[in-house]
Amino acid sequence: MNRSRVSEVEALSQGREQLSTATFTALRDLLHAHSGIALAAHKLTMVQSRLAKRLRILGIQTYEEYLQRLENPEAPEWSEFINALTTNLTSFFREGHHFTRLVPLIQPFHAASRRIRIWSAGCSTGEEPYTLAMTLLQGFGSAANIQILATDLDTAVLETAAHGVYPMARIEGVDDSWKRLAFLKGSGAQEGQVRVRPEVRQLVTFRQMNLLEDRWSVPEAPFQAIFCRNVMIYFDKPTQRKLLKRYHDLLEPDGLLFVGHSEALLDTTLGFQSLGQTIYRRREVAS
Repeated sequence: MNRSRVSEVEALSQGREQLSTATFTALRDLLHAHSGIALAAHKLTMVQSRLAKRLRILGIQTYEEYLQRLENPEAPEWSEFINALTTNLTSFFREGHHFTRLVPLIQPFHAASRRIRIWSAGCSTGEEPYTLAMTLLQGFGSAANIQILATDLDTAVLETAAHGVYPMARIEGVDDSWKRLAFLKGSGAQEGQVRVRPEVRQLVTFRQMNLLEDRWSVPEAPFQAIFCRNVMIYFDKPTQRKLLKRYHDLLEPDGLLFVGHSEALLDTTLGFQSLGQTIYRRREVAS
């Protein structure tokens, strides 16, 4: 039995109608208008599966009823809708070459100002900003003036990130020296879990942010580096260009932009010079 048939049988067996193409399209359009995320047309089964839990919790039977819940953009269900449909794949030291190069690239900024300001845009459950904190703490020492802003649209993952508690399995691939630097092993009721050490957690500020908002609350700017990795792939091209322009404006002169391995910036008019390995340096744009 194919996956779509399985999803249909599951939906019917639980007393719910299947998600129609028309309702799926309406939900896609709402998500795109509110968050900029462009879901592909073949994601209907995924959306049906992820929203099925919300229908159970709300005690409704059809996806059309669920769509009606979202007609008011101020409705409390909006945050649950966004949380259900955003993808949050991440890990400590993901795309590790970025962290290997980070300290030498940041060194000139630190030498000039004795401060380090970095933004992790799309931080998910916190592994990226905590890896940044670990890397900078080791590279510049505990006396360094380090501030890391970490933002995400999804309030559920931000709650996990702020707690800084993870299953032991999440750090299995992390080198022992990093484990000693950044993690405390749980015992008793917390056995099998690790907590990020306070001296690492205190370097990171978590904040909910929709990157499509007209105004961003980023008093920490300008930044010496912005990490926006594996985020822009979910946006359409006009939204990507808009984001890159805003990132450019929030970076210090010669500031750094780190993007995901499949997000190469090919448009040279955007004001970024490639340093290799999907790392870019801010350059002034000709007026």
